[in-house]
Amino acid sequence: MSKIILGIESSCDETAVAIVKDDELLANIVSTQIDVHTKYGGVMPEIASRLHAENISIVLKEALDKANVTMEDVSAIAVTRGPGLIGALHVGIQAAKTLALLYDKPLIPVHHLAGHIYANEFVKPLMFPLLAIVVSGGNTELVLMKDHLDFEIIGETKDDAIGECYDKVARVMGLPYPGGIPIDKLSKEGKHTYKLPQPLHDKSYDFSYSGLKTSIINMVHNIEQKGKKINVPDLCCSFQETAIGMILEKSLRAVEEYKVKQVVLAGGVSANSYLREQIQERLKNTGIDVVIPPMWCCTDNAAMIAKLGSRLYDEKIFAPLSISVDPSWKIDDFRNFNN
Repeated sequence: MSKIILGIESSCDETAVAIVKDDELLANIVSTQIDVHTKYGGVMPEIASRLHAENISIVLKEALDKANVTMEDVSAIAVTRGPGLIGALHVGIQAAKTLALLYDKPLIPVHHLAGHIYANEFVKPLMFPLLAIVVSGGNTELVLMKDHLDFEIIGETKDDAIGECYDKVARVMGLPYPGGIPIDKLSKEGKHTYKLPQPLHDKSYDFSYSGLKTSIINMVHNIEQKGKKINVPDLCCSFQETAIGMILEKSLRAVEEYKVKQVVLAGGVSANSYLREQIQERLKNTGIDVVIPPMWCCTDNAAMIAKLGSRLYDEKIFAPLSISVDPSWKIDDFRNFNN
């Protein structure tokens, strides 16, 4: 009998529903709010929650129609429990709990970042041990996996995430939100001419982006106060090579120390062209497999939630209807959801 998993994702500013039948993705519907939040220069949590509430039933119906399945056909409902914005997460989990109650279906709690890692299975199977480089607007982590569903955080940001840093640096340069796309594009036109700090340039696998962000903000303001202008492409290039360089240096060191067989990118910043190019180039001819997620898997989506939900279904990792969201849920504690 076929296994059909319906996935729901609403952790930030995308309302998404996907349906996976065994290993086949039948539908992956995403309603993005980027155009709405662009005018504010970042995601407004209250607006995001309201738009999720407006869109969730529409997205659900479209996914079911495209997959040509009914709720009666669905084996289980997988939903993002965290991390993310608390109000946004609540919309998705309440929808999932309602469907689970109405149709008597198992409820599967999914960790958002674990979903991003498992999105790489749309490309090829995971090989262990592996290193997952998890980089997004809200997270920057190096995750070691020795087997399926075995997550060990060996390094993480101590303050800002790399994606958040991109957005704030873009803002001070007058570039649009989200900042990753314009910085990545303009960096190709510039040169690394600005000397920038590398916080936490140490033997640990942890990251810090607050000092880099603050240094650029102060530098831009000082230059402008003198009546001069910054070279935007050069600063984009200098920032990108510094910010991504920190990821590359620590990741490559971890690859060697932990003797991994595979490296996977995960999260929104995995769409960055410099990161994608450099991780492949630096691991070329090493025998280490590098998996780059397709661009559609980099931004938030429900296909990754349904994909991981399918594996959790096989493990019978189900949640009671009393479950709530956890905006700070840690990936190495993903089995703990008794609240």
